[in-house]
Amino acid sequence: MKVNDRYTSFYYLNDNDYGPIEIDPKKTALLIIDMQHVFITRPGLVNPTEAELENAARWEQFYRAIDEWVVPNNKRILDYFRAHGMEVCFGKIMARKKNGMDRSLDQKATGYNELLLLQGDPRAEIVPELAPIEDEIVFLKTTDSACTGTNLRLTLYNMGIDTVVVTGVLTDQCVSGTVRSLADESFKVWLIEDACRASCEAIQHSELEILNNIYCHVINTDELLEALDKAFA
Repeated sequence: MKVNDRYTSFYYLNDNDYGPIEIDPKKTALLIIDMQHVFITRPGLVNPTEAELENAARWEQFYRAIDEWVVPNNKRILDYFRAHGMEVCFGKIMARKKNGMDRSLDQKATGYNELLLLQGDPRAEIVPELAPIEDEIVFLKTTDSACTGTNLRLTLYNMGIDTVVVTGVLTDQCVSGTVRSLADESFKVWLIEDACRASCEAIQHSELEILNNIYCHVINTDELLEALDKAFA
């Protein structure tokens, strides 16, 4: 079943089975993935080299998207869930061993994905606009998927949750891994296209097309909140 014609992959071009966006607030949780400083805050450059300036320019479109619509839309959704007494939880990358040996292989890789975040590291903190409050669970993970590396699945089951609204970064990495795992665990997943982001628009579009209609339904913030308003009416 499709709920719209956006991000329709080859597999679903001839699928004409459409349905409405229906979400039961009592069985739904918001899961915000990795909205941590290290991923979404522009790094400060002191006496940058030419190569560092070129790399900063390459990433500027990502940070602009984060500032202009990803964080604001996450805040809109977070505020709505809190105001309506709905469940909110977070995924957060953080190792327990000081040498990082507990990290999964993808987080030990060289290059961009090589990352060691420990307790107390300010880079690991979720940005203030989206910081967890009392009674909101933060799942600490050393994997891309928030399911694989934590007791997220069991916790959601225990709370009577069967539907998860997913936001965060990066769409093609930790967000995608989590969405796939949730789908495999038979959760209904709604991925919010304007509240998540990959490194660039090409990867963003490609990953949303891959995930949509099989692992999740891709909708936007307005569509999500409109569906929830109808459910509460």
